[in-house]
Amino acid sequence: MIRRHIRCLALQCSIIFLAVFLWVPVLFAQGQSGNHALWLNIDGAIGPASHDYLQRGFHKAVEQNAQLIIIQMDTPGGLDASMREIIRNIIASPVPVVSYVSPSGARAASAGTYILYASHVAAMAPATNLGAATPVQISGFPGGDALDKFKNSDEDSEQAAQDPMSSKIINDAVAYIRGLAQMRGRNAEWAEKAVREAASLTAEEAMAEGVIDLIAISIPDLLSKLDGLTVNVLGNERTLSTQQISIQHYEPDWRTRLLAIITDPNVAYILMLLGIYALIFEFSNPGMVFPGVVGAVCLLLALFAFQVLPINYAGLALILVGIAFMLGEVFVPSFGALGIGGVIAFVIGSVMLLDTGVPGYGVSIPLIATFALLSAAFFILVLGMAIKARQRPVVSGAEQLVHSVGEAMGDFEKEGWVRVHGERWEAQTSTPLKRKQKVRIIAMNGLILVVEPYHTKER
Repeated sequence: MIRRHIRCLALQCSIIFLAVFLWVPVLFAQGQSGNHALWLNIDGAIGPASHDYLQRGFHKAVEQNAQLIIIQMDTPGGLDASMREIIRNIIASPVPVVSYVSPSGARAASAGTYILYASHVAAMAPATNLGAATPVQISGFPGGDALDKFKNSDEDSEQAAQDPMSSKIINDAVAYIRGLAQMRGRNAEWAEKAVREAASLTAEEAMAEGVIDLIAISIPDLLSKLDGLTVNVLGNERTLSTQQISIQHYEPDWRTRLLAIITDPNVAYILMLLGIYALIFEFSNPGMVFPGVVGAVCLLLALFAFQVLPINYAGLALILVGIAFMLGEVFVPSFGALGIGGVIAFVIGSVMLLDTGVPGYGVSIPLIATFALLSAAFFILVLGMAIKARQRPVVSGAEQLVHSVGEAMGDFEKEGWVRVHGERWEAQTSTPLKRKQKVRIIAMNGLILVVEPYHTKER
Protein backbone atom coordinates (compact mmCIF):
# COMPACT_ATOMS: atom_id res chain seq x y z
CA MET A 1 0.00 0.00 0.00
CA ILE A 2 2.83 2.35 0.94
CA ARG A 3 4.68 1.41 -2.22
CA ARG A 4 1.60 2.25 -4.31
CA HIS A 5 1.36 5.70 -2.69
CA ILE A 6 5.07 6.27 -3.29
CA ARG A 7 4.65 5.30 -6.97
CA CYS A 8 1.66 7.63 -7.35
CA LEU A 9 3.57 10.45 -5.69
CA ALA A 10 6.58 9.85 -7.95
CA LEU A 11 4.33 9.82 -11.03
CA GLN A 12 2.68 13.09 -9.99
CA CYS A 13 6.10 14.71 -9.39
CA SER A 14 7.27 13.52 -12.79
CA ILE A 15 4.21 15.00 -14.51
CA ILE A 16 4.66 18.32 -12.69
CA PHE A 17 8.38 18.42 -13.54
CA LEU A 18 7.66 17.63 -17.21
CA ALA A 19 4.97 20.32 -17.38
CA VAL A 20 7.33 22.89 -15.86
CA PHE A 21 10.15 21.81 -18.20
CA LEU A 22 7.93 22.21 -21.26
CA TRP A 23 6.16 25.42 -20.26
CA VAL A 24 9.11 27.45 -18.93
CA PRO A 25 10.54 28.09 -22.43
CA VAL A 26 7.06 29.03 -23.62
CA LEU A 27 6.57 31.44 -20.75
CA PHE A 28 10.06 32.85 -21.31
CA ALA A 29 9.34 33.33 -25.00
CA GLN A 30 6.08 35.05 -24.15
CA GLY A 31 7.98 37.32 -21.79
CA GLN A 32 10.34 38.15 -24.64
CA SER A 33 7.51 38.74 -27.10
CA GLY A 34 6.22 41.86 -25.39
CA ASN A 35 5.41 45.10 -27.11
CA HIS A 36 8.94 46.03 -28.22
CA ALA A 37 10.90 47.11 -31.29
CA LEU A 38 14.24 45.57 -32.24
CA TRP A 39 16.90 48.23 -32.94
CA LEU A 40 19.62 47.46 -35.50
CA ASN A 41 22.45 49.72 -36.56
CA ILE A 42 24.32 50.19 -39.87
CA ASP A 43 27.32 52.46 -39.36
CA GLY A 44 29.76 52.45 -42.27
CA ALA A 45 30.04 50.72 -45.61
CA ILE A 46 27.54 47.95 -46.36
CA GLY A 47 29.18 44.58 -46.98
CA PRO A 48 28.94 40.87 -46.14
CA ALA A 49 29.22 41.52 -42.40
CA SER A 50 26.36 44.06 -42.51
CA HIS A 51 24.18 41.60 -44.42
CA ASP A 52 24.90 38.78 -41.96
CA TYR A 53 24.18 41.04 -38.96
CA LEU A 54 20.86 42.32 -40.36
CA GLN A 55 19.75 38.87 -41.49
CA ARG A 56 20.23 37.41 -38.02
CA GLY A 57 18.56 40.49 -36.54
CA PHE A 58 15.48 39.87 -38.69
CA HIS A 59 15.37 36.23 -37.55
CA LYS A 60 15.63 37.35 -33.92
CA ALA A 61 12.77 39.83 -34.40
CA VAL A 62 10.55 37.06 -35.79
CA GLU A 63 11.49 34.66 -32.96
CA GLN A 64 10.70 37.28 -30.31
CA ASN A 65 7.52 38.39 -32.08
CA ALA A 66 8.78 41.98 -32.17
CA GLN A 67 6.30 44.62 -33.28
CA LEU A 68 8.82 46.62 -35.27
CA ILE A 69 12.38 46.58 -36.66
CA ILE A 70 14.22 49.90 -36.64
CA ILE A 71 17.40 50.15 -38.74
CA GLN A 72 19.38 53.22 -37.76
CA MET A 73 21.57 53.99 -40.76
CA ASP A 74 24.63 56.10 -41.55
CA THR A 75 26.36 54.72 -44.64
CA PRO A 76 28.29 56.03 -47.66
CA GLY A 77 27.09 53.03 -49.69
CA GLY A 78 28.36 49.52 -50.14
CA LEU A 79 28.58 46.40 -52.22
CA ASP A 80 25.74 45.72 -54.64
CA ALA A 81 25.43 42.02 -53.77
CA SER A 82 25.14 42.69 -50.01
CA MET A 83 22.65 45.51 -50.62
CA ARG A 84 20.35 43.30 -52.67
CA GLU A 85 20.42 40.52 -50.05
CA ILE A 86 19.45 43.03 -47.35
CA ILE A 87 16.58 44.33 -49.50
CA ARG A 88 15.33 40.76 -50.08
CA ASN A 89 15.23 40.26 -46.31
CA ILE A 90 13.33 43.54 -45.83
CA ILE A 91 10.73 42.68 -48.47
CA ALA A 92 10.24 39.16 -47.06
CA SER A 93 10.11 40.31 -43.43
CA PRO A 94 6.79 39.67 -41.61
CA VAL A 95 7.82 42.43 -39.17
CA PRO A 96 7.52 46.05 -40.40
CA VAL A 97 10.94 47.58 -41.08
CA VAL A 98 11.66 51.26 -40.42
CA SER A 99 14.89 52.66 -41.88
CA TYR A 100 15.98 55.76 -39.98
CA VAL A 101 18.88 57.92 -41.22
CA SER A 102 20.35 59.25 -38.01
CA PRO A 103 21.94 61.07 -36.20
CA SER A 104 22.14 64.57 -37.67
CA GLY A 105 24.93 64.70 -40.20
CA ALA A 106 24.42 61.06 -41.23
CA ARG A 107 23.69 59.97 -44.79
CA ALA A 108 22.11 57.13 -46.73
CA ALA A 109 24.12 57.44 -49.92
CA SER A 110 24.09 55.04 -52.87
CA ALA A 111 23.22 51.56 -51.51
CA GLY A 112 21.64 53.20 -48.45
CA THR A 113 19.14 54.96 -50.73
CA TYR A 114 17.96 51.63 -52.13
CA ILE A 115 17.52 50.22 -48.62
CA LEU A 116 15.59 53.33 -47.60
CA TYR A 117 13.26 52.92 -50.60
CA ALA A 118 12.72 49.23 -49.82
CA SER A 119 11.72 49.75 -46.18
CA HIS A 120 8.11 49.83 -45.04
CA VAL A 121 8.75 53.24 -43.46
CA ALA A 122 11.52 55.64 -44.50
CA ALA A 123 12.53 58.25 -41.94
CA MET A 124 15.36 60.75 -41.61
CA ALA A 125 16.70 63.03 -38.94
CA PRO A 126 17.22 66.74 -39.66
CA ALA A 127 20.51 67.68 -41.39
CA THR A 128 20.85 64.28 -43.07
CA ASN A 129 20.88 63.41 -46.77
CA LEU A 130 20.33 60.56 -49.25
CA GLY A 131 20.94 59.87 -52.93
CA ALA A 132 24.00 59.58 -55.24
CA ALA A 133 22.98 56.10 -56.38
CA THR A 134 24.74 55.87 -59.76
CA PRO A 135 26.25 52.41 -60.38
CA VAL A 136 29.54 52.12 -62.26
CA GLN A 137 30.80 48.86 -63.73
CA ILE A 138 34.25 47.48 -63.23
CA SER A 139 34.79 44.30 -65.19
CA GLY A 140 37.15 41.43 -64.50
CA PHE A 141 37.82 38.94 -67.24
CA PRO A 142 35.83 39.62 -70.40
CA GLY A 143 32.49 37.93 -70.09
CA GLY A 144 33.01 37.45 -66.35
CA ASP A 145 30.90 38.75 -63.50
CA ALA A 146 30.70 42.54 -63.33
CA LEU A 147 31.38 44.38 -60.13
CA ASP A 148 29.14 47.30 -59.25
CA LYS A 149 30.26 50.26 -57.24
CA PHE A 150 28.27 53.31 -56.24
CA LYS A 151 29.90 56.63 -56.91
CA ASN A 152 28.69 60.23 -57.13
CA SER A 153 29.88 61.35 -60.56
CA ASP A 154 28.03 62.99 -63.45
CA GLU A 155 30.89 62.10 -65.79
CA ASP A 156 30.32 58.42 -65.06
CA SER A 157 26.68 58.79 -66.11
CA GLU A 158 27.70 60.42 -69.40
CA GLN A 159 30.17 57.64 -70.13
CA ALA A 160 27.52 55.09 -69.22
CA ALA A 161 25.26 56.50 -71.89
CA GLN A 162 27.96 55.75 -74.47
CA ASP A 163 29.08 52.37 -73.12
CA PRO A 164 26.50 49.60 -73.81
CA MET A 165 27.51 47.50 -70.79
CA SER A 166 27.40 50.47 -68.41
CA SER A 167 24.09 51.55 -69.94
CA LYS A 168 22.70 48.09 -69.31
CA ILE A 169 23.81 48.22 -65.65
CA ILE A 170 22.33 51.69 -65.11
CA ASN A 171 19.03 50.69 -66.73
CA ASP A 172 18.90 47.64 -64.49
CA ALA A 173 19.54 49.82 -61.41
CA VAL A 174 16.86 52.29 -62.52
CA ALA A 175 14.30 49.52 -62.99
CA TYR A 176 15.25 48.08 -59.59
CA ILE A 177 14.84 51.29 -57.62
CA ARG A 178 11.68 52.29 -59.53
CA GLY A 179 10.19 48.92 -58.63
CA LEU A 180 10.98 49.55 -54.96
CA ALA A 181 9.49 53.05 -55.18
CA GLN A 182 6.27 51.79 -56.77
CA MET A 183 5.97 49.00 -54.21
CA ARG A 184 6.21 51.46 -51.30
CA GLY A 185 4.35 54.33 -52.99
CA ARG A 186 7.32 56.71 -53.10
CA ASN A 187 8.64 59.14 -55.70
CA ALA A 188 9.82 56.93 -58.58
CA GLU A 189 10.86 59.85 -60.83
CA TRP A 190 13.34 61.18 -58.30
CA ALA A 191 14.58 57.66 -57.66
CA GLU A 192 15.48 57.38 -61.35
CA LYS A 193 17.15 60.78 -61.19
CA ALA A 194 19.25 59.62 -58.21
CA VAL A 195 20.56 56.75 -60.35
CA ARG A 196 21.03 58.49 -63.70
CA GLU A 197 22.23 61.87 -62.41
CA ALA A 198 23.56 60.93 -58.95
CA ALA A 199 21.11 63.43 -57.42
CA SER A 200 20.96 63.94 -53.64
CA LEU A 201 18.39 65.43 -51.25
CA THR A 202 18.36 66.73 -47.71
CA ALA A 203 15.82 65.36 -45.24
CA GLU A 204 13.47 68.32 -45.70
CA GLU A 205 13.71 68.13 -49.51
CA ALA A 206 13.16 64.37 -49.42
CA MET A 207 10.02 64.87 -47.35
CA ALA A 208 8.73 67.49 -49.77
CA GLU A 209 9.49 65.26 -52.79
CA GLY A 210 7.64 62.27 -51.32
CA VAL A 211 10.83 60.20 -51.02
CA ILE A 212 10.52 59.55 -47.27
CA ASP A 213 7.56 59.23 -44.92
CA LEU A 214 8.59 61.37 -41.96
CA ILE A 215 11.32 63.40 -40.24
CA ALA A 216 12.12 62.60 -36.60
CA ILE A 217 14.57 64.27 -34.26
CA SER A 218 15.17 61.19 -32.10
CA ILE A 219 14.03 57.63 -31.52
CA PRO A 220 11.26 58.69 -29.08
CA ASP A 221 10.09 61.27 -31.63
CA LEU A 222 10.20 58.57 -34.32
CA LEU A 223 8.06 56.19 -32.24
CA SER A 224 5.59 58.97 -31.54
CA LYS A 225 5.17 59.77 -35.24
CA LEU A 226 4.94 56.07 -36.22
CA ASP A 227 1.90 55.53 -33.97
CA GLY A 228 -1.22 55.02 -36.07
CA LEU A 229 0.72 54.79 -39.36
CA THR A 230 -0.61 52.11 -41.76
CA VAL A 231 1.92 50.01 -43.69
CA ASN A 232 1.64 47.09 -46.11
CA VAL A 233 3.44 43.99 -44.83
CA LEU A 234 3.46 41.01 -47.20
CA GLY A 235 0.23 42.19 -48.82
CA ASN A 236 -1.60 42.87 -45.55
CA GLU A 237 -2.42 46.31 -44.15
CA ARG A 238 -1.10 46.81 -40.62
CA THR A 239 -1.56 49.82 -38.36
CA LEU A 240 1.42 50.50 -36.11
CA SER A 241 0.85 51.06 -32.40
CA THR A 242 3.99 52.48 -30.81
CA GLN A 243 2.73 54.45 -27.79
CA GLN A 244 3.83 51.90 -25.17
CA ILE A 245 6.52 50.21 -27.21
CA SER A 246 10.00 49.64 -25.80
CA ILE A 247 13.34 49.48 -27.65
CA GLN A 248 15.54 46.39 -27.50
CA HIS A 249 19.04 46.87 -28.92
CA TYR A 250 20.63 44.08 -30.94
CA GLU A 251 24.37 44.68 -31.10
CA PRO A 252 26.77 42.85 -33.45
CA ASP A 253 28.22 39.75 -31.76
CA TRP A 254 31.68 38.16 -32.10
CA ARG A 255 30.68 36.39 -35.32
CA THR A 256 29.73 39.65 -37.03
CA ARG A 257 32.88 41.37 -35.79
CA LEU A 258 35.05 38.46 -36.97
CA LEU A 259 33.34 38.46 -40.37
CA ALA A 260 33.86 42.23 -40.62
CA ILE A 261 37.58 41.77 -39.92
CA ILE A 262 38.07 38.89 -42.36
CA THR A 263 36.15 40.57 -45.18
CA ASP A 264 38.09 43.80 -44.80
CA PRO A 265 39.96 43.99 -48.15
CA ASN A 266 43.25 44.94 -46.46
CA VAL A 267 43.01 42.02 -44.03
CA ALA A 268 42.03 39.57 -46.80
CA TYR A 269 44.96 40.82 -48.89
CA ILE A 270 47.40 40.29 -45.99
CA LEU A 271 45.99 36.82 -45.24
CA MET A 272 46.40 35.79 -48.88
CA LEU A 273 50.03 36.88 -49.06
CA LEU A 274 50.91 35.39 -45.66
CA GLY A 275 49.33 32.11 -46.73
CA ILE A 276 51.25 32.01 -50.02
CA TYR A 277 54.59 32.94 -48.42
CA ALA A 278 54.19 30.46 -45.57
CA LEU A 279 53.39 27.61 -47.97
CA ILE A 280 56.37 28.49 -50.19
CA PHE A 281 58.62 28.54 -47.12
CA GLU A 282 57.22 25.16 -46.03
CA PHE A 283 57.85 23.62 -49.47
CA SER A 284 61.42 24.96 -49.53
CA ASN A 285 62.04 23.59 -46.01
CA PRO A 286 60.02 20.35 -45.78
CA GLY A 287 59.23 19.07 -42.32
CA MET A 288 58.90 22.40 -40.47
CA VAL A 289 55.08 21.88 -40.35
CA PHE A 290 54.28 25.16 -38.54
CA PRO A 291 54.64 27.42 -41.63
CA GLY A 292 52.50 24.96 -43.60
CA VAL A 293 49.72 24.96 -41.00
CA VAL A 294 49.72 28.77 -40.70
CA GLY A 295 49.84 29.16 -44.48
CA ALA A 296 46.92 26.80 -45.08
CA VAL A 297 44.73 28.51 -42.46
CA CYS A 298 45.55 32.03 -43.74
CA LEU A 299 44.96 31.03 -47.36
CA LEU A 300 41.60 29.41 -46.59
CA LEU A 301 40.45 32.51 -44.67
CA ALA A 302 41.53 34.70 -47.59
CA LEU A 303 39.67 32.53 -50.08
CA PHE A 304 36.54 32.76 -47.92
CA ALA A 305 36.83 36.56 -47.90
CA PHE A 306 37.37 36.68 -51.67
CA GLN A 307 34.29 34.49 -52.13
CA VAL A 308 32.05 37.22 -50.67
CA LEU A 309 34.04 40.19 -51.98
CA PRO A 310 33.93 41.41 -55.60
CA ILE A 311 37.53 40.64 -56.58
CA ASN A 312 39.06 41.22 -60.00
CA TYR A 313 40.46 37.88 -61.21
CA ALA A 314 42.85 39.59 -63.62
CA GLY A 315 44.39 41.39 -60.62
CA LEU A 316 44.64 38.11 -58.69
CA ALA A 317 46.34 36.45 -61.67
CA LEU A 318 48.85 39.31 -61.93
CA ILE A 319 49.70 38.95 -58.22
CA LEU A 320 50.39 35.22 -58.66
CA VAL A 321 52.46 35.87 -61.81
CA GLY A 322 54.44 38.55 -59.96
CA ILE A 323 55.18 36.15 -57.09
CA ALA A 324 56.24 33.46 -59.59
CA PHE A 325 58.61 35.90 -61.34
CA MET A 326 60.19 37.01 -58.06
CA LEU A 327 60.59 33.35 -57.07
CA GLY A 328 62.15 32.62 -60.46
CA GLU A 329 64.75 35.34 -59.83
CA VAL A 330 66.15 33.11 -57.07
CA PHE A 331 66.84 30.21 -59.46
CA VAL A 332 67.47 31.90 -62.82
CA PRO A 333 70.28 34.45 -63.26
CA SER A 334 68.21 37.02 -65.18
CA PHE A 335 70.20 40.06 -63.94
CA GLY A 336 67.08 41.41 -62.21
CA ALA A 337 64.66 41.18 -65.16
CA LEU A 338 62.43 38.58 -63.50
CA GLY A 339 62.58 40.32 -60.13
CA ILE A 340 61.72 43.78 -61.46
CA GLY A 341 58.99 42.38 -63.72
CA GLY A 342 57.59 40.42 -60.78
CA VAL A 343 57.43 43.50 -58.55
CA ILE A 344 55.67 45.48 -61.30
CA ALA A 345 53.12 42.72 -61.94
CA PHE A 346 52.60 42.31 -58.19
CA VAL A 347 51.88 46.05 -57.66
CA ILE A 348 49.55 46.35 -60.67
CA GLY A 349 47.63 43.21 -59.66
CA SER A 350 47.29 44.45 -56.07
CA VAL A 351 45.85 47.77 -57.25
CA MET A 352 43.39 45.98 -59.56
CA LEU A 353 42.43 43.28 -57.04
CA LEU A 354 39.67 45.19 -55.21
CA ASP A 355 38.78 48.52 -56.78
CA THR A 356 35.14 48.83 -55.75
CA GLY A 357 35.11 52.61 -55.28
CA VAL A 358 33.23 52.07 -52.00
CA PRO A 359 34.86 53.66 -48.93
CA GLY A 360 36.26 50.88 -46.78
CA TYR A 361 36.32 48.31 -49.59
CA GLY A 362 39.65 48.84 -51.30
CA VAL A 363 43.24 47.80 -50.69
CA SER A 364 45.39 50.59 -49.23
CA ILE A 365 48.13 51.88 -51.57
CA PRO A 366 50.72 52.19 -48.75
CA LEU A 367 49.96 48.59 -47.80
CA ILE A 368 50.54 47.48 -51.41
CA ALA A 369 53.87 49.35 -51.56
CA THR A 370 54.98 47.83 -48.25
CA PHE A 371 54.17 44.29 -49.30
CA ALA A 372 55.77 44.80 -52.72
CA LEU A 373 59.07 45.70 -51.05
CA LEU A 374 58.74 42.92 -48.47
CA SER A 375 57.91 40.41 -51.20
CA ALA A 376 60.97 41.38 -53.24
CA ALA A 377 63.15 41.12 -50.14
CA PHE A 378 61.58 37.81 -49.12
CA PHE A 379 62.01 36.06 -52.45
CA ILE A 380 65.22 37.59 -53.78
CA LEU A 381 67.19 37.90 -50.53
CA VAL A 382 65.83 35.70 -47.75
CA LEU A 383 64.60 32.74 -49.77
CA GLY A 384 67.58 33.03 -52.12
CA MET A 385 70.02 32.87 -49.23
CA ALA A 386 68.19 29.88 -47.75
CA ILE A 387 68.33 27.94 -51.02
CA LYS A 388 72.00 28.77 -51.58
CA ALA A 389 72.78 27.69 -48.03
CA ARG A 390 71.30 24.27 -48.75
CA GLN A 391 73.62 23.87 -51.73
CA ARG A 392 76.81 24.48 -49.72
CA PRO A 393 79.00 21.59 -48.54
CA VAL A 394 78.10 20.00 -45.23
CA VAL A 395 80.15 21.44 -42.37
CA SER A 396 78.89 19.26 -39.51
CA GLY A 397 78.03 15.65 -38.83
CA ALA A 398 79.55 12.44 -40.13
CA GLU A 399 79.58 13.61 -43.77
CA GLN A 400 81.86 16.50 -42.80
CA LEU A 401 84.61 14.07 -41.67
CA VAL A 402 85.23 12.74 -45.18
CA HIS A 403 88.25 14.54 -46.76
CA SER A 404 89.13 16.04 -43.37
CA VAL A 405 92.74 15.93 -42.11
CA GLY A 406 93.72 14.24 -38.85
CA GLU A 407 96.74 12.88 -37.02
CA ALA A 408 97.79 9.32 -36.16
CA MET A 409 97.95 8.75 -32.38
CA GLY A 410 100.44 5.89 -32.68
CA ASP A 411 102.30 3.62 -35.08
CA PHE A 412 100.08 1.07 -36.82
CA GLU A 413 100.07 -0.85 -40.10
CA LYS A 414 96.34 -1.65 -40.62
CA GLU A 415 94.24 -0.59 -37.61
CA GLY A 416 94.83 2.05 -35.02
CA TRP A 417 93.61 5.36 -33.60
CA VAL A 418 93.61 8.85 -35.08
CA ARG A 419 92.62 12.29 -33.80
CA VAL A 420 90.27 14.37 -36.00
CA HIS A 421 88.85 17.76 -34.92
CA GLY A 422 89.91 17.03 -31.36
CA GLU A 423 88.06 13.66 -31.32
CA ARG A 424 89.53 10.14 -31.03
CA TRP A 425 88.47 7.80 -33.82
CA GLU A 426 89.30 4.20 -34.70
CA ALA A 427 90.87 4.02 -38.16
CA GLN A 428 91.89 1.56 -40.86
CA THR A 429 94.63 2.02 -43.45
CA SER A 430 96.34 0.09 -46.25
CA THR A 431 99.56 2.06 -45.75
CA PRO A 432 101.59 1.87 -42.49
CA LEU A 433 101.44 5.08 -40.48
CA LYS A 434 103.77 6.66 -37.93
CA ARG A 435 102.81 8.47 -34.74
CA LYS A 436 101.80 12.13 -35.32
CA GLN A 437 101.75 11.57 -39.07
CA LYS A 438 99.09 13.57 -40.94
CA VAL A 439 96.30 11.48 -42.42
CA ARG A 440 93.33 12.18 -44.68
CA ILE A 441 89.94 10.51 -44.20
CA ILE A 442 88.73 8.98 -47.49
CA ALA A 443 85.67 7.05 -46.27
CA MET A 444 83.71 5.80 -43.27
CA ASN A 445 82.67 2.25 -42.37
CA GLY A 446 80.16 2.81 -39.61
CA LEU A 447 82.21 4.36 -36.79
CA ILE A 448 85.57 3.36 -38.31
CA LEU A 449 87.44 5.83 -40.50
CA VAL A 450 89.32 4.75 -43.62
CA VAL A 451 92.47 6.88 -43.85
CA GLU A 452 95.57 7.33 -45.97
CA PRO A 453 98.75 9.36 -45.56
CA TYR A 454 98.28 13.07 -46.15
CA HIS A 455 100.93 14.74 -48.25
CA THR A 456 101.56 18.47 -48.24
CA LYS A 457 101.47 18.62 -52.04
CA GLU A 458 97.75 17.67 -51.90
CA ARG A 459 96.90 21.15 -50.63
